[in-house]
Amino acid sequence: MALMFPRLARNFVKNGYFPTDEPTLERALAALAPADGPMCILDPCAGEGVAIAEAAHALGREQVQVFAVEYDAERAAHARRLVDRCIHGDLMDTLISRQTFGLLWLNPPYGDLSKDANGNIGYQGQGRARLEKLFYQRALPLLQYGGVLLFIVPSYILDAELVGWLTRHFADLRIYRAVETQFKQVVVFGRRVRQRDQASDSVKAVRGVLLQIGQGDVEAEELPLEWPFLPYSVPTSPTEPEHFYRVTMEPEQFADEVGRLQGLWPSLEAHLGAAQQSLRPPARALSHWHLALALAAGAISGVVRSRTGRVLVVKGDTHKEKTLQTEYTERDDGSVAETRILTDKFVPVIRAWDLTLGSPTWGEVLTIR
Repeated sequence: MALMFPRLARNFVKNGYFPTDEPTLERALAALAPADGPMCILDPCAGEGVAIAEAAHALGREQVQVFAVEYDAERAAHARRLVDRCIHGDLMDTLISRQTFGLLWLNPPYGDLSKDANGNIGYQGQGRARLEKLFYQRALPLLQYGGVLLFIVPSYILDAELVGWLTRHFADLRIYRAVETQFKQVVVFGRRVRQRDQASDSVKAVRGVLLQIGQGDVEAEELPLEWPFLPYSVPTSPTEPEHFYRVTMEPEQFADEVGRLQGLWPSLEAHLGAAQQSLRPPARALSHWHLALALAAGAISGVVRSRTGRVLVVKGDTHKEKTLQTEYTERDDGSVAETRILTDKFVPVIRAWDLTLGSPTWGEVLTIR
């Protein structure tokens, strides 16, 4: 089967980037078979996106949704042209729905984990702390049960811890040597199952073979040119992932998003500009009652000039007062009953600052009730 997509040769082995060689990629794809329905597939260390794009093409591009995560900005930009959705960022800094993908194509970064400033390595395990193990732990929950794993790693990282994980999490495990031997890579195939007991003879046999290959006692067979077994069927995905995004942003990404969305500035007037808009005049002259009500409510304020030339700076307000009313009624026995009624009354109060030159109250604050 001929491959469809070109590679970026200048990115080969850059920043720990070890892309799958083309002969290995072509032979590995022969081991996959599509489901009769929509599928979601994921490459959490996608590089240029070529491998997962080739997988989508082999499975039937029209019924596959392709998702990818890539740390390097240049490679992520290239991957976006080949996949449906691509996150530029670290897999550890993403939020992705669990058990959503029918195929997990995992060719993680290679190397030992380094400690941070606090002396932590962020690895939850007992064996040797490796990047391959860290990415396996993070990516495994994203694969649905019955889904297919294609795991490409150096053979020497297959220690007792990683082999134990593989044999607990996967059935139908097969391992082959990559065609290109420069990086001592092996390709591990498996179908995810719920954690199972490792006591069966078949599981023990697979575990023994994987450990021997990891220790260098046995060399794995080369990935066959023609797949000799029943292919691994990639199951249908009931739905697309609800969550697929990066948790944080680089400054450049944040600037791009601000430039694209423009924040609230396009709707500034709708949300914050109402107080700055000029008020329209009423359709007809206000009555004295309307004027008093508007003044008391604070709708009319500022400098007011009367026809006689008096100038006031006014500000209206309203407060509530209680009025007391007493009623007397005579009972049948001749006694008198007293009833007191308290009624709320809203009283408008207008404060006015007299700025009329020559006025006896010039500069004083007046209260108008």
